[in-house]
Amino acid sequence: MATAKTTPAKKATPAKKVATASAAPAKKVAAKAPAKKRTPNAAFMKALTPSAALAAVVGAAPLPRTEVVSKMWVYIKKHNLQDSVNKRNINADDKLKAVFGKAQVTMFELAGLIGKHLK
Repeated sequence: MATAKTTPAKKATPAKKVATASAAPAKKVAAKAPAKKRTPNAAFMKALTPSAALAAVVGAAPLPRTEVVSKMWVYIKKHNLQDSVNKRNINADDKLKAVFGKAQVTMFELAGLIGKHLK
């Protein structure tokens, strides 16, 4: 069996401090405030009466703008009026021609054209 040789303990010397980027104090992270629940805009939720041409598509009852747009899309999809080549275009049938004023519109024009028919 081998015996361990003892050596006298060396005196510990303090380590020199070296300024490095990693030794820089960490930035304090501001605590995030809890996310606020989004409230709907009152202007969008106000019930508006549709014109006679628009009422033929969505009904005569007063509806908020958001509901009118939703009902228009339900009508468009139910009657297969989306253009088969370019889905962004809507081909108007007789009822929609009265609302749009032309045979084909883009989905981006839809809200603007509907707005003219709401009071």
